[in-house]
Amino acid sequence: MIDLAARMARLGTESAFEVLARAKALEEQGRDIINLGIGQPDFPTADHIVEAAVKALRDGHHGYTPTVGIPELRRAVAADIAKNRGVDIDPDQIIIVPGGKVTMFFAIVMVGEAGAEIIYPNPGFPIYESAINFTGAKAVPMPLHEETGFSFSAEEVLGLITPRTRMIILNSPANPTGGVVPRQEIETLVHGLEAHPQVCILSDEIYSRMLYGGREHVSLLEFESIRNRLILLDGWSKTYAMTGWRLGYGVWPKAIVEGATRLAINCHSCVAAATQYAGIAALEGPQDAIGKMVNAFDERRKVITAELNQTPGITCSEPGGAFYAFANISGTGMGSAAFQDKMLLEAGVATLSGTSFGAFGEGYVRFSCANSIDNIKTAIGRVRECV
Repeated sequence: MIDLAARMARLGTESAFEVLARAKALEEQGRDIINLGIGQPDFPTADHIVEAAVKALRDGHHGYTPTVGIPELRRAVAADIAKNRGVDIDPDQIIIVPGGKVTMFFAIVMVGEAGAEIIYPNPGFPIYESAINFTGAKAVPMPLHEETGFSFSAEEVLGLITPRTRMIILNSPANPTGGVVPRQEIETLVHGLEAHPQVCILSDEIYSRMLYGGREHVSLLEFESIRNRLILLDGWSKTYAMTGWRLGYGVWPKAIVEGATRLAINCHSCVAAATQYAGIAALEGPQDAIGKMVNAFDERRKVITAELNQTPGITCSEPGGAFYAFANISGTGMGSAAFQDKMLLEAGVATLSGTSFGAFGEGYVRFSCANSIDNIKTAIGRVRECV
C-alpha cells in the first residue's frame, strides 16, 4: 500500500482524453465512431513549420536549451505580441513552456494555498478548477450564462472578490462555450480591479485568433493599469494546429518571472530545441494557413448549430470564437453525462458532457467542430435519431 499525499485526492482530470480513449477502444472493436469530443484542430501543421524542425535537428540542435526558451523564439513572441496585440513586451518577461497548461499550472501554484481564493470561469477549462483545488485554495466559480453568449458579467465577477481573493482567471474566446467577452465588460472589470490591487489576473488567450462574425479579441495586455499583475497564456497548439508539438508561452509580470523560471527548472528543464525552431517558423513564416483553418471552422460552426437546432430537445447558438458548439440539451430530459454516454455507445458519436467543465455545465454538451462537414452532418443525424 502506497500512501499518497492528501492533495492528490483533490486533483481532477480532463475528460476529453478519457472520452478519446473510450472512443478509440470502441473503434478497435469495429465500431464506427465520429469524434466530436477532442479539442484539437483536424488540420496538419503547415509544411514550412515542419521543415524548420527537421532542419533544426539536422543542424545539430539536439541538446538542452535555456529554461526560459531560446532568445530567438522569445524575441519572435514579443514581435508577434506587438503586431497582433499592439503592446511592446520585454522578451525577458516571456517563458517558453511545453504547452499552455504549464503556464496555467505555474500561475495557480504560485498564488494558491489554504485560505486563498481563486475565481475561475464555470463552465470552463477543467484544469482551472483542478489545479486550484490541488493547491488547497478555494475555487470560486464565475458563472457564464447562455443568455449573454457565455460572456461574464464584470459586476458579477467583481462581486465575488473578497480579501482572500488572489487571482481571477479569464478565458476569451472560451473553451468549452465559444463565448467571447465584449470590450465593454473587460473595460468595466479592469476599472473595478483598480480597487483590488492584491488580485492578479491569468488571461488564457489561447484561442485569440479564432473569432467569427466580426468579433474583436480584447487582450488584457492592452490595459497598462493591470499589466504589473497580469499573466498572459498563449501558444501554438490551436492557432497553428500544433497540439502534439507541446509548445506554449507565458508573459509574466517582471516581479514574478523569476519565480516562474524556478518552477520551470524544477519541472521540465527546457522545451525541445527543434520544437522551438518550429515555433519561430510559425510566427515569422506565412500565416495563410490560419485564415484557411478559421474560415473552415466558421463554416462548420454554422452547419453544426443549424443541425443541432433541428434536433428535438436541443438548442444551440452559434459560438463567437474557438471551435466548439455548447449545446443546451435540457429539453431531451437527459443529464449531460447520461447524454454523453448514450451518444457514444448508441449513436457512435463522441461528445463531452457539460459537467466535464464544471457544475454550471449541467444541461449542456460540447461538440467540437474539428471534423469535416460531412462527418458533422452524419454525426448530428445520428444524435437526432438517438434522441
